[in-house]
Amino acid sequence: MAEDETEVLSRPYPKPDETVSFGPLAENIADIRYGGDKAVWRPLVLILHGGFWRPRYDRLHLGPMTTAIAAAGWTVANTEYRRVPDHPNLTIDDVTRALQTLPTKLTKHDGRVIVVGHSAGGHLALWAASRRPTPALTGALALAPAADLQMAYDMGLGDGAALAFLGEPPSARKDLDPKVMPSPVIATTVLHGDQDDTVPIQIGESYAAAHPQVRFVKLSGTGHFGVIDPLSKVWPTVMSELEKLAR
Repeated sequence: MAEDETEVLSRPYPKPDETVSFGPLAENIADIRYGGDKAVWRPLVLILHGGFWRPRYDRLHLGPMTTAIAAAGWTVANTEYRRVPDHPNLTIDDVTRALQTLPTKLTKHDGRVIVVGHSAGGHLALWAASRRPTPALTGALALAPAADLQMAYDMGLGDGAALAFLGEPPSARKDLDPKVMPSPVIATTVLHGDQDDTVPIQIGESYAAAHPQVRFVKLSGTGHFGVIDPLSKVWPTVMSELEKLAR
């Protein structure tokens, strides 16, 4: 991974246009950024952050990314969700609620939704792509996703993050493992860097092999955080793939 890739995690960024609630809980919130006139004719971009599903990592580190997407003419919802070890259904419930509620609560989009997730959020985006909890969800973009929970578990990624999230081996929760879930029912793209030492590209490749209709893009010389950095060399690719999903 390039030495400066983690700089994006602490880079300053403007405040969101507003923060809205999509449910009754403290974590049921999303930071909203509006993309101007262009956004009215494009889907809502609903972002799910990473952090290995652990409570100490929240949505705020995606501020630079969500600011840049909005500046390019999209309405963006940087979405929070519960991250409680051994209780994955709480996370899934919040993601489902966000996908069902935010499109009708927000304006300045065309009624469709593209879910974009990074790392653990990429896992959640791929889960949503298979389950499609709302008809408005028409596309999914997974960035360096933890897409194969069994492999993540076997590799001990993130100090046992998959086991900590699920509370049991992935074999007991096949309904939450995108690799073994039914193939996505919407247009889905995975971007993964070949220098990723947080979620190795083999995990993304394993998922793509199981779901060959999913578009898989290998990003040369890219680590785990380049895909969320608007200043990185691969950012134009991220935006190009987002545009393709909106067509």
